[in-house]
Amino acid sequence: MSTVINRASTLTGNRWLTLFAMTGALSMIMLDQTVVTVALPSMTRDLGLSSSGQQWVVNAYVLAMAACVALGGKLGDRLGPVTCFRLGVITFFVASVFCGIAPAGGGEFWILAARAAQGIGAALMMPVSAKIVMDAFPITERGRAMAVYAGVSQIFLAIGPLIGGALTEWVSWRAVFWLNVPVGVIALILVAVARPANERRRDAHISMGAAALLITGLFLTVLAIQQGSTWHWGSAATLVPLITGLLLTAAFVATQWRSATPLVAVRLFTRRAFTANLVTLGLVQFSLLATILFSTLYMQDLLHMSPMKAGLASLPLILPITVAAQLGGRWYDRRGNRPPVITGLAIATIGMICWTLALPHLDYTLQVPGMIITGFGLGLVFSPTNTDALSRVSTAERSQASGIVQTIRQLGGTLGVAVIGSIVMGIEHQVTRTPIPQHAADAITVGFWVATGVFALALGSAVVFLSRERIIAQPAGTTEPAL
Repeated sequence: MSTVINRASTLTGNRWLTLFAMTGALSMIMLDQTVVTVALPSMTRDLGLSSSGQQWVVNAYVLAMAACVALGGKLGDRLGPVTCFRLGVITFFVASVFCGIAPAGGGEFWILAARAAQGIGAALMMPVSAKIVMDAFPITERGRAMAVYAGVSQIFLAIGPLIGGALTEWVSWRAVFWLNVPVGVIALILVAVARPANERRRDAHISMGAAALLITGLFLTVLAIQQGSTWHWGSAATLVPLITGLLLTAAFVATQWRSATPLVAVRLFTRRAFTANLVTLGLVQFSLLATILFSTLYMQDLLHMSPMKAGLASLPLILPITVAAQLGGRWYDRRGNRPPVITGLAIATIGMICWTLALPHLDYTLQVPGMIITGFGLGLVFSPTNTDALSRVSTAERSQASGIVQTIRQLGGTLGVAVIGSIVMGIEHQVTRTPIPQHAADAITVGFWVATGVFALALGSAVVFLSRERIIAQPAGTTEPAL
């Protein structure tokens, strides 16, 4: 009885403070995926980054997060979600400090290692933060809560170039990373005040061998894809890590399927409704992260915008996401997942077509309508898809499910940067070793067409596979009290 009373107290007392803390932490995680994109030209000059090094500044972070987020979810079960969250916050802002003090004139390895450490910290935070939010709210309010949690964080994903531009131009690119320290400290304070539930499962088994298999497999696969255009696709340097990575990843899936205590509960993929949400999130993130990266590079390198102007130029994408994210959460509460997600993907695909058609003209004003339409469509997608995926599992499965959701989401992003980046670099190298703006614009345009096609693929997948069933009660096997 006392457990139910304490749980109800959390739901009615500190849930909004808990939501605020988790949203702030997730916003910090998402911000660091894109905040560096505007700072990259300045970082390149200061640290001596290579062309592939620029992409790895983004991808080292996202790849480490994708590879380790399942481990973070499992540690959340063993240590307790709040304990794991605190460990992740500390790891994240310590790594951020090391990013900020990277030595000039040869600091490429330093910054990439520190970015990977940031990704590990984010992986410890991300899956447990979603579980903490879901557990703090009754099912009738989760759509609104997750709209705030996912929607605000998506704003920071999109607003990253603006913040990065302001800090780079007015302070230093290093301030982009130092910003995480006060945000992390505030998150720790809020969690200490809110005191969300920190239930531990002492019987939770963590296989470090399985974790090593997953991390190595994903790293080798992404390494080969991203460097393929530089190393040549038919060379042993590309094919050996690619084949090895794919085999290791396949071996991981096979062993996890047979395991009684898996690191990743791959058997959840047999649930069609759950998997349909994962496919949608992975495909959308594939296109979104690469689009943000190359659009900010386009603004600075081809349109010669300052870092601040390039950040401001992203506002037509940001503001519609802000509005639509809240609409998507409320729409989900009333109608379920399919209406907002399918509508949002259709709008985003149309927007990407308009945006891509404008790129070769090297005129920013022509791109604004497409950016607005794309942003509004994406705002309708993320909150309902996240909420629906986690609502289709029991409370006991939620940490694992959250880890899987974030693994697929971040893996989609890192593969998008690797694939689209390889395509763009390959086209530029074929045209000329020192591309003029029009040649570079044409190469980025091809990358955008690939991103547009993946958005369309996500739309088709959603129409075919998203469940028509609306979640109105907690799935069987949970222990949540009736409210």
